[in-house]
Formats: sequence, C-alpha cells, structure tokens
Amino acid sequence: MRKIFKSLLLSTVILTPAFAMAQTNQTLTIDRVFSDPPISGPSALMGRLSPDGKMLTYLKPKSDNAMVQDLWGVMASGGAPFLLMDANKLSDSGKELSLEEIARRERMRISVRGVVSYDWDKTGKFILVPLDGDIYAIDAATRAITRLTNTPDDEIDARLSKNGKLLGFVRDGQLFVKNLDSNSETAMSPKAGGDVSYGTSEFIAQEELKRFEGYWFSPDSQMIAYQKTDETRVETVERTIIGAEGTKVVKQKYPYAGKANAIVELYIKPINGAAIKLDLGKNDDFYVARVDWSLDSKALFVQKLSRDQKTLELIKFDPATGIGKTIISEKSDSWVEVNDDFSLLKGGDFIWSSERDGNNHLYLFDKNGKLIRQITSGNYAVKNISAVDENKDLVYFEAGIETPIENNLYSEKIHGKGKPITITKTGGWWSVSMAKSGTSFIGNYSDPQTPPNAALYDANGKKLLAIEDNKLDANHPYYPYKDTYSAPEFGSIKSKDGEDLYYSILKPRNFDPNKKYPVLVSIYGGPANSVVKKTWVAPQNRLLQEKGFIVFSIDNRGTPNRSVKFTRAIYRQFGGPDIDDQIAGAKFLQNLPYVDKDNIGIFGWSQGGFVTLMSLSVKNSPFKAGVAGAPPTDWRLYDTAYTERYMDTPQNNKDGYAASDVLNRIGNIKPNSLLIAHGMADDNVLLINTTRVAAELQKRGVPFEMMLYPGEHHGLKGYAKRKFQWNLMTDFFERKLKPAQ
Repeated sequence: MRKIFKSLLLSTVILTPAFAMAQTNQTLTIDRVFSDPPISGPSALMGRLSPDGKMLTYLKPKSDNAMVQDLWGVMASGGAPFLLMDANKLSDSGKELSLEEIARRERMRISVRGVVSYDWDKTGKFILVPLDGDIYAIDAATRAITRLTNTPDDEIDARLSKNGKLLGFVRDGQLFVKNLDSNSETAMSPKAGGDVSYGTSEFIAQEELKRFEGYWFSPDSQMIAYQKTDETRVETVERTIIGAEGTKVVKQKYPYAGKANAIVELYIKPINGAAIKLDLGKNDDFYVARVDWSLDSKALFVQKLSRDQKTLELIKFDPATGIGKTIISEKSDSWVEVNDDFSLLKGGDFIWSSERDGNNHLYLFDKNGKLIRQITSGNYAVKNISAVDENKDLVYFEAGIETPIENNLYSEKIHGKGKPITITKTGGWWSVSMAKSGTSFIGNYSDPQTPPNAALYDANGKKLLAIEDNKLDANHPYYPYKDTYSAPEFGSIKSKDGEDLYYSILKPRNFDPNKKYPVLVSIYGGPANSVVKKTWVAPQNRLLQEKGFIVFSIDNRGTPNRSVKFTRAIYRQFGGPDIDDQIAGAKFLQNLPYVDKDNIGIFGWSQGGFVTLMSLSVKNSPFKAGVAGAPPTDWRLYDTAYTERYMDTPQNNKDGYAASDVLNRIGNIKPNSLLIAHGMADDNVLLINTTRVAAELQKRGVPFEMMLYPGEHHGLKGYAKRKFQWNLMTDFFERKLKPAQ
C-alpha cells in the first residue's frame, strides 16, 4: 500500500509582468487548482542522462492537458529543449489496454497516458519507449522514431539487453526476446496457461515489494533470468467493476492476509539454450524480493524474503547449475525492510544496507558476505543509495541527517574514515537521479517557498544546466497568489514513549491570532510514507486555508525513514500507537489559543482513511468529523505481504486484528460525523471495506454520508473527479466544523 494523495502534475502558463504585478494577492479557487495549466508550474519527470552524458531526457506534461505526457530532451552542454516524442501523434487515447497492462499501471500508480516510461539503450544509440501496449525506438542521433512491435496484444515491460541488440517483453503471459539486428522474435519461456504466467512479477511483488520486473538480462547479454508465477492456490475474488455504463464482474486473484500466495520460481536460460531452475528450497511459501546479476555475469543474486518477513537471505547462484549459497542473512523480531541498496563493486565486494544498529545504514561486505566495515552511522536513516564512484571511493546516498523532514544528497567514503559530506543545499526536499558513475545528477528540489524545479548538477552540487527552473516570478502560474497564503510552520511534540513527532501547521489567509479557527488534520499515517516534509505546499491545501481552516499534519510512530524503535512501534497493532499519536496531535491543537478546540476534523485516503476511521472511533474522540477515502477497515481483507509485515497473520494475532477492525469500535462514531468514499473498481482496497462499514452504521441507525466513484480504482484520476472530490470534502467540513453565525 502506498500513499495516494499526491501533488498535481505540473505545467506552464504565461502571464504578462504588468498583469501579474497587479495581481499578487488574488483568491485561489477550486476551478483554478483543478485545471490546466497546473498552478504549481512546469515539471520535468523521470529525468535521465544518456550513457555518454551528452543528452538529458525527461517526461513533461502537456501545457494544455497535464494528463498526457511527452518525451523531451536537452543537450547537457546547453541549448533549447526539444520534443522527442509527441504522445498525441502516436498515442491512441481510445485504445483499450489489456487487463494486465491496466493492473501494472495501477500498481505503479500511473494515472496519466502518453509516454509513461522509457529507457536508454546502454550503448546510447537509441531510446526505448513503450506506448499504449506497443514499443518504439527513437534514434538518439537523428531523432527518427521506429515502431518495433505492432500486434493486437499488448507488449508489457519492454527492456533492452546491455549490448542493445536484444529486446525483451511479455505478451499474453509469455516472455519473448526480439533480435533487433535480424528482426526475429523468440519465445524464452513456455506459453502461459490457466493461472500460470512467465516474465512478470506477481501482484504482491508489484504492490507491496516495489518489484516490477519479472525477467533480467545478464550484463553480457548471453542469458536471461525469468520468473514463473503460479497463482493456482491464490483465492479468487469475484470483484465488480461498476462503471457509469454498466457493471462487469472480474475474477481477480487476491491473496488475503493469512491465505495462500502465488508460487514463484526462477529460471536462467541462455539466449540460445535450455532453461535451468534455481534451487530456492523445498518450502515454496516465500517472496522473491530482488534479483541482480553480478557485473561479470558469473552469478545471479536473489534476495529471498521469508513469508513472515523476519528473514531476508542474499543468495548467490551459479548460473550453470542453479545451485545457490546464502552469503547474508538479515533477521528481525518484527520485519526486515526490502530496498534497492545492493550495490556491487568491480572486485566482487558489495555495499548493503541494514537496520542492525537501530537505524538503516550502509555496510561494506566482501564477495563471500563477510562484513568489512560499517560505512555510515548516526541517528538518522539512509533512504537509498544514489550512486557509487569507485574511482573516488565514494558512495552517494539520500537521507535527512539534519532532520527527517528534509531530504538531501550526501557522500561518504567507502573504505576510508570520515563523515558524510552534504552535496545539496539544506532547507528543503531533494529527489535525486544520479548517473551510475556518480559524476553528475538530476536534482528535483522544492521547499515551502520554492515550487518544484529540476536541474543537472555535478557531483559536488554545482548547477550545470536548468531543466525546468520554475521560478516563482511574474510569469509563474502561482505568482498572482504568492502573497496570499502563509508558509507552513514546523515543530514537534513527544509521543508517550518519548519519540519526536514532527508536525506542520498552515494558518488561514489573513490569520488573526486573537480569533479561533477550525482545524483540518491531513494524514496518511502508515509505514509507506510520511507527510510532514519541507516541500512545496499542495495547492489543494491552499484552498483549505482560503476557506478559513488551519491545516495540520503530524507523522505518527510507524511512518518511515526513522529509527527501528520509531517504525516498529506499530508492529502487530495497527490502530494503537499510530492513533495515540494522532490523538496527541489533536490535544496539542486544542491547547493552542487560536484553535477552536471543539471543531477539529480529520481526512485521509487509503491507510489515511483507516487512520481517519480509527481516530473518529476513539472513545471521547477530539475529532468532530472526518472524511475517510478507500479505507481498509478489516486487515483480514487486505493482502498478505503488506498486512503480515506489520500485523503478523490473523491466525497468530487474533487480538491485534480484532483491535484494528473498525467495526469493533464503530459504536463510538458520532452521528453525522463521517463521510466515507471509495472507487467502485478498486482492486487494491476492495470495496467491501467500505460497504461493511456502511451496513453496520445503517444497522445501528447512525447517520453518515457516503460517496462512490463509478469506474474508479484506488486513486481518482483526472481534474473533474478530483475537483468533485475536493468540493465534496470542503462542503462537508464547512457544514460540520463551522458553527452557524
């Protein structure tokens, strides 16, 4: 489960300076926020450097339709950006994608169309672009576009071998490789059939382990490893897709917590040889978390995660025999976090991240898994490795060393002693895409006063090229409103066990400290994401300021990128410490002199919807009203990997599951205090989670409000639906939290 509320896609608009200078205190409207061009300005998404470092490519939403993305390029030496692929010229907006592709995009949280992914050929000759189920190549020199596939079926997960001569993809559950020199196509796996497929990762791996690959080319381009998925034993759920034009019943394999998972097997096949099966043990109830080839193609590394997620093994396999040896075994009494920080060095040694000292840090191991040294240390959590520069003996990583509500890029010596060097300027939030060599990076930055911007930087943080400056000047879409709304204030309070709980608070427009204001608490509250960050404020939250609400957020225990003690506080008890901390936040608000303590509301989506319901159903809850979107309401109805990681199984933790079932405390929900909403085609948090709450409230005669969205999945797509959603929510809170004058 991952956070659903996201900031809007960005684009551009031109205002004349004279007009803008006269309009710096305008009123922001919901029509303006949910319309093109997006109000936060231009964006550059998924930026990447060509292998030779000469060209930089990125995705950019259209200025007149932010739901469609094009592929753009710019030379690293400078010059004007240029359009590489216009999605409208090649994309068929009316084409119906396969159920497999729709499901994959849902797992990847892709809500736009056009160019949604791309990849550089490792030789730097061309760019591979999947589009609407087919595959295209753009010549890097001439910029000519060639269509590589043209079939009735979708080609899924298209990727290139390192030598750029082989194209891999999955069609109808079968793995194929196309030789681009001979234009010949060869099946690498058997045909799919029944509940068996090849070359794609299973639902759980995509949704909860963030592994979207189901096959892997060896670096020498001579072999391919691939996954076989057998979902025979996974429970089949008859899920209804209720749309505006009718209802369709879909049989979906959904592994409920405590129930059976898919059986996953791994094979290695020479491009022109027979496949061999890897020996992953007799017990088939586990997760394949990650798969990586060694740099010399002589070994395949598999990260095998136990079903209870308390043991993660790094297994080194011989491609010739399929026999493996465990070289690292991470263990925890709660759960082991899965990440992408396994980084191989040229001599066979590798860097690995672990929480073994109480925080996530980087460690250096030799090729046999023997610990050489701990690289990073301190009271902070390393979020991810960005790159490794062996020539300079440096590893680059992202973290919030100064404070967890900021994110920066740092470097640290791999072998030598030293301390982390801060590469990026502090005070905000950086997202970094770094060249593997560590020589340069694409940095996306924002802070509460700075809209998101993207640029190319060298390894020392020197700006080399602006990709999207997005300056908040007279030409910026947000400029007319820049003097209207205050920046957030940040602080912290203590949890019951002494942990720092960071919060942000946005005060209403024209704030008067002598008045009292209603408060809206915007939360997620789950282990997949935090919300208190020094980033650009989401425009929709500015709308709440405009309506006279204080907007407050607090990251409770269990949210990520903190210590083991902090993140594991929720183990086996969703609805415990996480809700205690939200209640503590509300009580903190009630003691502020400018807060109307009797009119505090709360809202969130997905896990945020669960936290909303649990906060409303606390005895003597300080929350007067809440909006819960797509909420899990009984964790037995959610999937295995996510739920069991944090809650153990229903069989082993009956009391914990009972305590986190909203129905067991629903009697505390006050009449007319709840608005619950859900997409009617949600394949993640199934609609039954909401209907069971509705049925129980009706049975008890407790009035509430409900909104269902025909055809929508776990997140709402498009301006019209989101505008409707925010109008609905704002109207609800104005009725509930603003006493009649």
